[in-house]
Amino acid sequence: MNIPFVDLKAQYNSIKSEVDSAIFNVLNETNFIGGKPIKDFEAKFAALYGSKHVIGVANGTDAIYIVLKMLGIGAGDEVITTSASWISTSETISQTGATPVFVDIDPETYTINPLLIESKITKRTKAIFPVHLYGHVAHITQIKNLCEKYNLLLVEDCAQSHFSAENGQLAGRFGIAGTFSFYPGKNLGAYGDSGCIITDDDMLAEKCRMYANHGALKKHEHQIEGINSRLDTIQAAVLGVKSKYILDWTAARIEKARIYNEVLEDVNEISLPIVRKNTKHTFHLYVVRTKKRDYLKSYLESQGIQTAIHYPTALPNLQAYKYLNHRREDFPVASAYQDEILSLPIYPELDVIQINYVAEKIRAFFRS
Repeated sequence: MNIPFVDLKAQYNSIKSEVDSAIFNVLNETNFIGGKPIKDFEAKFAALYGSKHVIGVANGTDAIYIVLKMLGIGAGDEVITTSASWISTSETISQTGATPVFVDIDPETYTINPLLIESKITKRTKAIFPVHLYGHVAHITQIKNLCEKYNLLLVEDCAQSHFSAENGQLAGRFGIAGTFSFYPGKNLGAYGDSGCIITDDDMLAEKCRMYANHGALKKHEHQIEGINSRLDTIQAAVLGVKSKYILDWTAARIEKARIYNEVLEDVNEISLPIVRKNTKHTFHLYVVRTKKRDYLKSYLESQGIQTAIHYPTALPNLQAYKYLNHRREDFPVASAYQDEILSLPIYPELDVIQINYVAEKIRAFFRS
């Protein structure tokens, strides 16, 4: 049996006629930049999230950069963030001219450890930028309380947490803004790069929309210097179709994770993902942990099971951040876990037979 890590073709086939029609309409109208599909998707996503503003942009990385830039973060500032994430989280901080300040992760949730944040706050700290990782919400209420205590901005990276929640409140709705990626493999994914910003702040929304469009809300009326980061019309059309199904797909992911937990709970050699009390984990990724990660990965691939590692190097251990003079020991949990984490296949279309096959092969590996 061959099990892909993500089966985007299966998802496409389930909505093929609607997606094909949406793309055809864009092609037929030859309206490739701007237009109704973008406004429609922004309105749909805003309604789903209960957010006042949704600003579509070219990708999730731009979404972060634009928000940080429009919040006035720049040279001399520090932004506190997690030590375990994709580099977009930290590189965008650096691109504003600010310095990323890394914090080790919670050993159970893999998100930023809220108990370690306060010691990293200085007079230069401008914001805290948590990542809701793998679909699990960071300890966001504790983080928000710290932001209020020290008068810091709170921006949320929601690239892996579409519709995740804490105490019924959606990730991205705790701070001044939330940023999203719609990369094809995300829970809500386009057929190319795309992303968005959500916020209830009218002024921030206007500044972000302006900055993403060459500093203009109307063509040729450039109020500031900006960048070119527009949501592509075809991608917006695809997202508009998919947004009708995202809540059902999210429920399916949660159910697949429950089945994984059930069939793997007796495998003592691996640590399964937890769901923190009063949170909704949407399982963008199903991440297990084992000391024999590399051997297990190779074995599963030999059995037709595709896996992935998210992420093989903790952010402060990357060559890109050598200038910060960190040591692995400064981030003991993130540094240890980078050698142990393994993402198993998970997607709405994954069936019970496939999950049982994965579990059977994991057991076979540890028996041997």
